[in-house]
Amino acid sequence: MKRYLALSLSSGFLLAMAWPTYGLAFLSFFGLIPMLYLVEEINTSSYKRKGLAVFIYSYLGFFLWNIITTWWIYNSTVFGAAFAISCNSSFYAVIFTVYRWSLKRLPRITSQLFLISFWMAFEKFHLNWDFSWPWLNLGNVFSEYVLWIQWYEYTGAFGGTLWVLLLNLIGLKWYRLYQREKDIKTAIKGYLPNLLWIGIPIGISLLLYQTHELSSKQVEVIVLQPNLDPYLEKYQLTNEQLLKMTEEISQDYLSSSTDYLLTPEGFLDEGTGFNLNNYKVGPFYLALKRFSAKYPRLSLVTGAQSYRLYPPSKELPSPTANAIQSGGWYDVYNSVFQFENEQADQLYHKSKLVVGVEYMPYKAVLTPLTGEFLLDFGGTIATRGVQKYRTIFENSNGIKTAPVVCYESIYGAYTTEYVRNGAQFLSIVTNDAWWGNTQGHQQLLSYARIRAIENRRAVARSANTGISAFINARGEITQQLPMVNKGR
Repeated sequence: MKRYLALSLSSGFLLAMAWPTYGLAFLSFFGLIPMLYLVEEINTSSYKRKGLAVFIYSYLGFFLWNIITTWWIYNSTVFGAAFAISCNSSFYAVIFTVYRWSLKRLPRITSQLFLISFWMAFEKFHLNWDFSWPWLNLGNVFSEYVLWIQWYEYTGAFGGTLWVLLLNLIGLKWYRLYQREKDIKTAIKGYLPNLLWIGIPIGISLLLYQTHELSSKQVEVIVLQPNLDPYLEKYQLTNEQLLKMTEEISQDYLSSSTDYLLTPEGFLDEGTGFNLNNYKVGPFYLALKRFSAKYPRLSLVTGAQSYRLYPPSKELPSPTANAIQSGGWYDVYNSVFQFENEQADQLYHKSKLVVGVEYMPYKAVLTPLTGEFLLDFGGTIATRGVQKYRTIFENSNGIKTAPVVCYESIYGAYTTEYVRNGAQFLSIVTNDAWWGNTQGHQQLLSYARIRAIENRRAVARSANTGISAFINARGEITQQLPMVNKGR
C-alpha cells in the first residue's frame, strides 16, 4: 500500500537527514516514529503474512537511510558497498520483524522494552562479529553535537542509542493520538512536556562541559597530511621518496621540543611492505634512523604494510595466514610503527578490519567451500592479520599514545582498551582518500570526536587526503587541515 510505503520511506529519510555531518540530529528523536506506527498498522491489518510485510516495508526505509548516508563506499569497492548497504538494511528490518512478533504476544510496554533491548543488543553484536559494520549505530548521530553528549563519558555511544529509541517510542504515543483524532494541536500540546526528555540530558551535558577541566599536560605533536592519490600516485613512490617527502614537509615545524610526528595509515607501503623477520636490514632502515637521530626527542609514528613468512606446513600457522604456491604461508598486516632514536621500535597491527576489503569473514569455514572467490570479488588479495591486545606506544619521555588505525576509531569499547592500557592521547592514522570528497571522511573524523569524549583523551589525527585534525577531550576540533580532493 502507498500509505505503508510512505511511512517506511519517511523514517528512512528522517534518519538520513539527522545523520552527521550535514544533518540535524534533532530529527533522530522522531525518525523511527512512522516506521513504528507502520508495524502497528500492519499488525492489525488483514495481511496474511504480516511478518513478511513488516520486513519488506521496513527494509525499504532502512535501505533509504543506508544508501543516503553510506553510498560513498562504492568509491572503494562496488561489491563492498552493495554488500554493506543491503545487509545492514536487512539487519534492521529483522529487528522490526521480531518486534512485530513480540507485539502479538506481549503487552505493549513489554514489547517496546524488548525492542530497545534487542536493538541495543544488535548494536553490541554488530561491533564484534565478522560482518561488523557499526557505522550507523544510533548513538553516532550526535557526533557533531558534542555539547549534547558530554555524558558519553559514562555511557558511551550506547547512551545515545537508548536516548533516541526512548524518544521515538514516547513520540509514537502522540503520533498515534494524532492519527486517531486528526487534531495536530492536541497531539503537539500533549507531547510538549516530553521535551524534558530531550532537554534534561542536554542540560546535564552542558554542566559536564563547563565543569570538565582539560589536562594541563602538554605534548607537542605534528601531523602529516601528504594528499597522495592512492589510485594513481601513492604506490608509484618508494619508501625512500616518502621519507624524503616527510622530511621536506615537516622540517619547518620540527624542533627539539617535538614529541611526536604522525604520518597516515599505510604511508610506507612500497612493494610487499616490511618483512618483519628482517626489516632492520637495508639502506631504508638506516635512513629512518638517520632521520630520527636529527631529533633525539622525536617519535615517528607511521603507517606501513608489513608481513611475516612461515615455513611450509599442512596446518595453518595462524588463523589469518594466506597460502603461497610453494607450500609456505604468510601473514600480511596493516601496521603502525614507532621509530625513535636509540629506542627499540614499537609495532601495532590494525585489528578491526574492513570486511571484504581487508579480510574474508569466516575464512576457516568459507575458504574450503569457495576457495579465494569471495576474497577476490571483495577487492582484496589477502586476509590481513590482527593481534589480540591493544598495544600502546611509549616514548623515551614516558608519553604514551594509542595507535588507532582508521576504521578502528568507530569502535568505542575497542578504543577504550588503549586507554585502559595507559594511553594518554589517541593517535589516529588513516587514509580517507578512497572515499573521495564525500561524507565518508567527514563522518569518520566526526566519530573521532565521540571517542575523545568517551575516553576524555585528546586526539591527534593524521589523514592522507582527508581531514587531519586535533581534537580536545571535550570533543571539540581545535585545529584541522582541509580536504584536498584527490582519489575518485
